[in-house]
Amino acid sequence: MIVFVSTLIIVFFPMLFIGLWPEPKRSFMMHAIFHSWMRIFFFLTGLRLKVKGQENFKKGENYIVVFNHNSLMDVPVSVPFMPGANKTIAKIEMANIPVFGLVYKRGSVIVDRKNEESRKASYVKMKEVLDMGLHMCIYPEGTRNKTNQPLQRFHDGAFRLSLDSGKAILPALIFNTTRVLPRKFFFFWPSKIELHYLKPVSPNDFESTDKVREHVFNVMKDYYQQNNRF
Repeated sequence: MIVFVSTLIIVFFPMLFIGLWPEPKRSFMMHAIFHSWMRIFFFLTGLRLKVKGQENFKKGENYIVVFNHNSLMDVPVSVPFMPGANKTIAKIEMANIPVFGLVYKRGSVIVDRKNEESRKASYVKMKEVLDMGLHMCIYPEGTRNKTNQPLQRFHDGAFRLSLDSGKAILPALIFNTTRVLPRKFFFFWPSKIELHYLKPVSPNDFESTDKVREHVFNVMKDYYQQNNRF
């Protein structure tokens, strides 16, 4: 926590200044800062990160990137280390944290999941993110997986967005963040984390949201079971 807060203070003012730039330039600049910040944080806290499958991001293309979700460490892994600028869908509660909340809002589409109008507005904003040429980062499980299963049931949002926008889904799996930052305890343990990007899934190959959701779920579940060495 000491390392996180101290490094946050260092990057806070550049991020505040960058907020004066229009989108999408702002997001490209923010992504560079997020990436550098988390590289420093990982080094100082003893975390080791291995990233595979970056070649699946084709130059000139942007994607709806869907991740599994097991720990609060997933966001510091997924957003900064994605190849290219992006925004993530994020719950409003995190945006209300002093200082950090401002940084959080800079890189996110904020949604109040209890408010129907907020959910509708966030969907429109995610389309705008894709129209700007940015990647859209989504956790289709909706919340951290607290079960003993590889994945929880997926919600429809990411897959409906794919069909509506024509943008491909790019599945991604994060391994071992639960060991670093467990769900039930305020505890941090330096360890190795892996982030694997899989091949994109075109919405043109499916006739409905249910079909593409089911396909991506099975691809991610099978890959996780075959590659989880932790």
